[in-house]
Amino acid sequence: MSTAAASQTFLWRGHRLDLLAERAVWDPGQGVLLLADLHLGKAECFQAQGIALPSDGDRDTLNALLDLAHRFQPRQVLVLGDLIHGRAGLTAELRAKLRALPDLLGCPLRLIEGNHERGSWLEGLPRESSTALGPLWLSHAPEPSPGRLNLCGHLHPVAVVGRGADRLRLPCFAYLRRAEQLQLPAFGALTGGHPCGHADGLWLLAEGRVLAWHQAR
Repeated sequence: MSTAAASQTFLWRGHRLDLLAERAVWDPGQGVLLLADLHLGKAECFQAQGIALPSDGDRDTLNALLDLAHRFQPRQVLVLGDLIHGRAGLTAELRAKLRALPDLLGCPLRLIEGNHERGSWLEGLPRESSTALGPLWLSHAPEPSPGRLNLCGHLHPVAVVGRGADRLRLPCFAYLRRAEQLQLPAFGALTGGHPCGHADGLWLLAEGRVLAWHQAR
């Protein structure tokens, strides 16, 4: 039977990760908060193309991140790529917010480079290549690493639940056993999603809960 809670525990070879309803992962053993695909400045990128998206998505996304940091008091926050959406969205206001972010978080902020960071410069926030962190291999796009659990973003996984008019698209965490990979949902308020294919484990996110979902075989 599927169960729902504000978080779900995921164990990989004895290493515990908490999958959070807020679309992030808490690693209590290492004191690290992990998330992916904030896409800050996305509305401004669309506005530059004449598409009138509202600009309040960044506020909601950043407030959600700060709430998590205040709740968990992490040793560091690690973004698995696509912190920003693109150069056109890097306004002076957004640059100021990013400079202030580590102080507001109360800990270092690290960024694994995503495809949307390429060609952009972020003051005081160097972009890192994929890296190991204890038993984890952290990357933006999926990048299996033998002997480690690959945590990645980029795919914005959603699960399609139900049929016809009752069909829902819900953001989710997806685990692929053969690749030893855990795909994170997009954290940003203005991000879409792509249906994930077959996964060995799915955790759906809805109404502030995480639902351990057992797929039909």
